[in-house]
Amino acid sequence: QVQLVESGGGLVQAGGSLRLSCAASGSIFRATVMGWYRQAAGKQRELVAGLVVGGSTNYADSVKGRFTISRDAVKSTVYLQMNSLNPEDTAVYYCNVHFPSGEYWGKGTLVTVSS
Repeated sequence: QVQLVESGGGLVQAGGSLRLSCAASGSIFRATVMGWYRQAAGKQRELVAGLVVGGSTNYADSVKGRFTISRDAVKSTVYLQMNSLNPEDTAVYYCNVHFPSGEYWGKGTLVTVSS
């Protein structure tokens, strides 16, 4: 069983930056796919950024050029660097990691962008 804990959320002004972290309780060396999702109030959860280990990354059109997903396998941590934030980025952000044994979710971290 792997536990994922997100951190780094908070209140930021429009145009600012935040870096979210997702720390895994165990090794992520065997992870195959990692992603960050978000869910705004009254909306469905959506994929923000995805990373295929040893492969490519993909981003939602709304965050392309502003957000970057990365991982540090040694630290068992997945990151989401978010720049040029705007109020539409306000949401709870969730980390998701796929292993051969299954899929795991964190409990989320709230990002609030003020105008």
